[in-house]
Amino acid sequence: MSFSSLGLSDPLVSAVSQYVSATPVQSAAIPLILKGGDLLATAQTGSGKTMAYVLPLLQRWLTARRETPRRVHALILVPTRELAAQVTQEVLRCSVHLPERIKVVSAFGGVSINPQMMALRGGADFVVATPGRLLDLVEHNALHLNHVVSLVLDEADRMLDLGFADELGRVLALLPKRRQNLLFSATFPEAVHALADGLLHEPARIEIVSAPAEMPVIQQRAIEVDAIQRTQLLRHLIKKEGWSRVLVFVAKQYTAEIVAEKLRRAGISAMAFHGELSQGARSQVLGDFKESAVQILLATDLAGRGLDIVELPVVVNYDLPRSAVDYTHRIGRTGRAGKAGVAVSFVTAESHAHFCLIEKRNHLAVAREQIPGFEPLDTAPPPSPSTGGIKGWRKSKKDKLREAAARQASSQS
Repeated sequence: MSFSSLGLSDPLVSAVSQYVSATPVQSAAIPLILKGGDLLATAQTGSGKTMAYVLPLLQRWLTARRETPRRVHALILVPTRELAAQVTQEVLRCSVHLPERIKVVSAFGGVSINPQMMALRGGADFVVATPGRLLDLVEHNALHLNHVVSLVLDEADRMLDLGFADELGRVLALLPKRRQNLLFSATFPEAVHALADGLLHEPARIEIVSAPAEMPVIQQRAIEVDAIQRTQLLRHLIKKEGWSRVLVFVAKQYTAEIVAEKLRRAGISAMAFHGELSQGARSQVLGDFKESAVQILLATDLAGRGLDIVELPVVVNYDLPRSAVDYTHRIGRTGRAGKAGVAVSFVTAESHAHFCLIEKRNHLAVAREQIPGFEPLDTAPPPSPSTGGIKGWRKSKKDKLREAAARQASSQS
């Protein structure tokens, strides 16, 4: 379906003229958002959901009454600073031909709050923010949210997974009761159900399930290896397979730094990417990786969502993700925009049972491989009765607390 047939104005259609047609989530969401009602949309990573809400919100802003100082018309909440930056860029790109200049402010933690407070002088039309920093700005009296017309929760599942339920509840309490609520999520676990039930009023619902021909072409591989041999195996595969760029997921910041250092000693350009880096360092590392100045990016799950890297050929799970959902988001960094990709998971004796659980929950059957010279010697440890078995079979105390916090946030809306 063409963008011009969705009810968008000519300046907005011109801004996206490079696209032949709208994606399924855009075709379904844009007319509904233009009507002003609430929306619950479920669509996989890379489906074009950002433009699905940015375009109609810009059109609604065009028809809104202007006041001085500017009042926040649309508030877009996101889980990470990387996603905040990308959404901000999308708003600016889509508004390039509008007859009036829009003011967009991006706000996130990890950097000084002062420039963001300065940017908010005179108000803003769109604010794209992480919940914690948004509350900091409100407490500093840098902005007010009592005139917000539209609220967007982008990657709601990730926000709850990162523990933002309490902050979300506090933000919702600051918003006007009458507003448009748009909730976008790649997955729809119980915590998101609870949030949606309390937040949305008679919402339209969209669930985009990609047809087989539209699914990303991702070759999934599972390589059995001893934990102590993973770095050597990674180095071997990079050279043997001729991988030009690889996003490698690890569980800890320490691991990211250590493995990156070992790869550099072997003559491979590698950098770590995690939450302890300053915003400037993170932007520099990510920019170098996108430009292929860095070949290997060692990342914690901070990078699991919100990264849009053009033609990323390979993703490696050095450490397996905590959940089956995170596995889907990790490998979804490759195989985008019609390009094929490869997702490799290192399966150790200790993580074998967990990978089986990931396969079961994602309805997968990935053949196990062994690479000559790296055949595993370790054997799987017996399950410990004190731990309750494999992570994922039953809810942890932390998961239960998150769900309770989500319900509390919903009740405050």
